[in-house]
Amino acid sequence: MAKKNNPISIIEDSFLSLKKYLETNISTNEAVFTASFIIALEKETKQILEICNILNQDADFIQKLNETVNPDFSKGLLFKAEHFFLSDIIDLYERESGAKNEKQEFVLAYYYDALRNNHFADQNSVNELNQLIFTENFKNLLVKIKKENKIITSNVQQNQYLLPELLSITKHSRLEEILVKYQNFIYFTFGKKVENTTAFSSYLGLNANTSQTDKKEIDNLPEGDTLEKVLKELNELVGLAEVKKDVSELINLLEIQKKRSEQGLKNVEITLHTVFLGPPGTGKTSVARLLSRIFKHLGFLSKGQMFETDREGLVAGYVGQTAAKVNNAVESSLGGVLFIDEAYALTQNSFGNDYGAEAVNTLLKRMEDHRKDLAVVVAGYTEPMKIFIESNPGLRSRFNRYFYFNDFTPNQLYEIFESFCVKSDFIISTDAKEKLTDTFELLYRDKTESFGNARLVRNIFEKCVQNQANRIIALKKLSSKTLKTLTDDDIPELKEIEYNFGS
Repeated sequence: MAKKNNPISIIEDSFLSLKKYLETNISTNEAVFTASFIIALEKETKQILEICNILNQDADFIQKLNETVNPDFSKGLLFKAEHFFLSDIIDLYERESGAKNEKQEFVLAYYYDALRNNHFADQNSVNELNQLIFTENFKNLLVKIKKENKIITSNVQQNQYLLPELLSITKHSRLEEILVKYQNFIYFTFGKKVENTTAFSSYLGLNANTSQTDKKEIDNLPEGDTLEKVLKELNELVGLAEVKKDVSELINLLEIQKKRSEQGLKNVEITLHTVFLGPPGTGKTSVARLLSRIFKHLGFLSKGQMFETDREGLVAGYVGQTAAKVNNAVESSLGGVLFIDEAYALTQNSFGNDYGAEAVNTLLKRMEDHRKDLAVVVAGYTEPMKIFIESNPGLRSRFNRYFYFNDFTPNQLYEIFESFCVKSDFIISTDAKEKLTDTFELLYRDKTESFGNARLVRNIFEKCVQNQANRIIALKKLSSKTLKTLTDDDIPELKEIEYNFGS
């Protein structure tokens, strides 16, 4: 039986903001926590919600997570990533022996409010909150939260930390990031720092070593590849008019540089290192793959492969390992392109020791060592990427070429959907086309910074295919046309898309 596409119900209101609890008769001069501590909690939990939102867009992953839940507990409801995160940290909280003090209780309550209610306690109410945590109402509700938010699995022998367990099994790129957030919870709650991510994995009883999660994807040149084939693939990409123009101008520059060199003329040094700016799902990875092949065919790189990685693939959680990870990534990229997605994350960390700066400095040195046979492409949201580049003089000097990727228009989103259909041998009925057109217009109108673009379209397409299968499975005769056609009944409703995949 399919699970209902709605989250588990909210157990309580955002109790850290309820006026009836803030109007306490308790008077204490004890400041258990400060406003700055609340601000740090808000920053941390918002980052967790961002990660959970990304995981929630992976329908297969969320489905696998929910398959581990005891059906008597779930009652047919669909749990999201943040519910599993909350359940896990409750286990971590209770795993610490001894009585818990008020600050520790407040941290757990804060995480509950953030993850379940998307509410963040007001730091301006720090005095009232410092009184609230001593009330009987707070203590009683905390007991209820711990009891009712622990997810019960179908298999009693199963690892209780469901979220990192499945991330580990599937070698998901977000595992190390989630593990860091679990460690951060322990730090905020109990003041304990865990520097070694591998040891922490063992502490959780994970089956796989986190080193398996390093994102190391190498794309080599297709057999019989030519510059003409690459340019044809580039021009066939939907939209990206400005990017295509930028690539064309770069090719012209490199071609002329090559001809000048052939005639013994001096050339200005051209850097191949490039910054890709724009939201997710706009073709940044695809264009980087094409660039690696273009540089090879023009004679500026020796191999033309692309190595794709991100913060998890470059930054370790303990001393001495970050430089090794960066060196491994560079070695795999020599002769081609090293593509670093969400590169700004290298210099973003909530607290404590961060080895992102070490990763950047190691990368800059290796870029200099191999400047004649390595191109580094860093990508991410526009503003964070600009801040990232400006944060380090070495980055500023090596990256002076920028490609801007824009959100796809509603018409382009439909074109992308059509391309998925063509590749998978589906056709779209007239009614389905109208519904899709309206859907993409509304999604585009209400888009946020994290609008998924082509990724969102792929999720919608895959949901359509699933809906079609559910619709026609009971039919006694299935013609080729029936198997191929997506109707308006197969197109998910807007609310379902926004809930399951975000917008």
